[in-house]
Amino acid sequence: MPPVSSRPVYRREQTRRLIAPASIAIVGASANPASFGARTLGNLHSFGGPIHLINGKYKEIDGRACHASLSDLPEVPDCAFVAVPRDGVKAVVEECVRLGVGGVVIFASGLGESSNPAHQALQRDIVELTRHTGTRLLGPNCLGMMNAVNGALGTFTHIPVRLRIEGCRSIGLISQSGALGVGMAQAVERGVSFSHVLTSGNGCDVDAADQIAYLAEDPDCDAIACVFEGVTDPGRLIEAGEIARRAGKAVVVYKIGTSESGAEAALSHTGALAGSAAGYNALFERAGFVVVDQYEHLLEAAAFFAKAPPAKADGVAVLTPSGGAGIMAADQAEVFGVELPQPGPALRAVLESHIPEFGSSRNPCDVTAQILNNPASFPACAEAFLQEAHIGAIVTPYTTAIQASAQRNIDLGRQVRAHGKMACIFELTGWMEGPGVRDMEMSPDLAVFRSTASCFRTLSAWHQWSRRQAQPADAGEPPALTPAQRQGVEAALQAAGAERTLPEGPSRRVLEACGVPVVNNQLVNSAEGAVAAAGVLGYPVALKVETPDLPHKTDAGVLRLNLKDEAAVREAYAAIMANALKATTAERINGVLVQPMIPPGVEIMVGARVDPLFGPMVVVGMGGILVELLKDTAAALAPVSPAAAHELLRRLRGYRLLQGFRGSAPADVEALAEAVSRISLLIHGERERIAEIDVNPIICGATRVVAVDGLVVRA
Repeated sequence: MPPVSSRPVYRREQTRRLIAPASIAIVGASANPASFGARTLGNLHSFGGPIHLINGKYKEIDGRACHASLSDLPEVPDCAFVAVPRDGVKAVVEECVRLGVGGVVIFASGLGESSNPAHQALQRDIVELTRHTGTRLLGPNCLGMMNAVNGALGTFTHIPVRLRIEGCRSIGLISQSGALGVGMAQAVERGVSFSHVLTSGNGCDVDAADQIAYLAEDPDCDAIACVFEGVTDPGRLIEAGEIARRAGKAVVVYKIGTSESGAEAALSHTGALAGSAAGYNALFERAGFVVVDQYEHLLEAAAFFAKAPPAKADGVAVLTPSGGAGIMAADQAEVFGVELPQPGPALRAVLESHIPEFGSSRNPCDVTAQILNNPASFPACAEAFLQEAHIGAIVTPYTTAIQASAQRNIDLGRQVRAHGKMACIFELTGWMEGPGVRDMEMSPDLAVFRSTASCFRTLSAWHQWSRRQAQPADAGEPPALTPAQRQGVEAALQAAGAERTLPEGPSRRVLEACGVPVVNNQLVNSAEGAVAAAGVLGYPVALKVETPDLPHKTDAGVLRLNLKDEAAVREAYAAIMANALKATTAERINGVLVQPMIPPGVEIMVGARVDPLFGPMVVVGMGGILVELLKDTAAALAPVSPAAAHELLRRLRGYRLLQGFRGSAPADVEALAEAVSRISLLIHGERERIAEIDVNPIICGATRVVAVDGLVVRA
């Protein structure tokens, strides 16, 4: 279940007059060539519809009639670009709403982003004017919007003369930062085509989610790239992602501002691990977006998705005239988990018939520099690979920037496209913008990458995106705790008293009530009681002081493990009680928990929290004392089904340990996924009463999965 949205996302028809206007007004037009109004008019040189100038100071500007107000126009324009100072914006918006103008683009700064409460209130007043009307706002504090399809390049900043290249696949670019968006759009000079460049500034009305929804339904946009700063309504971003999924368009996102430097320490590991960066990644995952971790990779990935059909297979073939380039490709394929299937006997025989004996008929396939003497060998080997059902893409390096090599790659793209598959090149030349590069970039059948890593990272993302596209949309109600489980959780919370941080015993009962398997234990108040409990539970045992004041027992020295006899239990009891009394008082100590030691297994941490922005989240990671050291974690928005929980676990680098490693038996991953799902159901269903859950570790073996330590924090 996504976070609750404040309003549904705007659909294309609701923002069409803003983003694809048939007529335009510039309010604040000016004869001063340096003014925002004049600059905006200059950028509309290829717009074919009427352009109306508004400024009471002029009768005409450069031969164009200029009107005193929007009310004086012979028609109601679709979109008004407001190039007036901040204090004049509200009056213009009032007139736009009264007349029924479809879209208003506000350039002025110093409103919602200002620290002045009066200026913040002015932005809220402007938004309120358009609420429940057909007038949509873009900005304020934005560089405008550029529709390269109809020539409505509505911005006051310097931009390329054209953004769209006819005959090329085109990217719709969204950037909350106008400067980053406009700067990135200069990639048109190297052959990248854009259908739109949409900025949003403060995003007081139309924001990135609405722009994604618009581009998803626009036939001139082939893929969406988004430079993303933040969101106040995660639910609408998920809604926009579903619109894009149904339209078959990839949304490629780069999130700026991912550091956790401002995060405060939390009571649990979960709070430290499920911060804003993890929350955004979980949000993007739920929305179905492709995430890149570097700004420089955004356009390469988006250009790939603009050209690529859904993957027919996960296997990739590498064709190279350079053995070294093939080794580099194999290295990166392994890093990003991209499969390079080795040829069978029949395919190898075909390859060997075209390759010199000093070449390689493996994958990567080294066709050697002899392709200069025998040009037909390269497409022949490519065709042989393309006949294989398990090959979905062919990758080749661009080692030397010459036109002949570029043309060979362009021809390869056409050949691969005929099979419904994809061709990629990764540049290894030091002349990145050398001969042929622009032609390759403009090819609708060939994706160009400026590094081997970027190429294989994108191929890996393509495979995941294609699998997601092939899955049916989630239907029906999300999973939830049963009524009996809800009642059991409520009873356990009531029995725990008024403490905000529940001690381990009450926390264990809450987890047990929702179906999480937990270790058996006994609470005792003396060394004799501990010895008796150990005798019943069976040696070896663990002893833990139970108090709400010491949630991290290892750090406080109030935990002892693997106690094998009565003497060890007595000694441990005295030691941990002494340590506890150094940190808290006797009346804050409930007693000592005695637990049987669970046989060794893979230790996994499962946590959950209610994020103030993203709502309930669940996080998994390698557990025990390594959880914060390794930072090998993955997060998702809660709730998750057992199948989704299993996919979450697969994202851990340590997942191989669960599958059995160096002779160890595979762990019961399905039981672990069930436990993860139940914890996610708990935080989602009890989000009004529970703020955080920390279960660390869950010990996973071949025959059982059991939580041996848990912490529940009330909201």
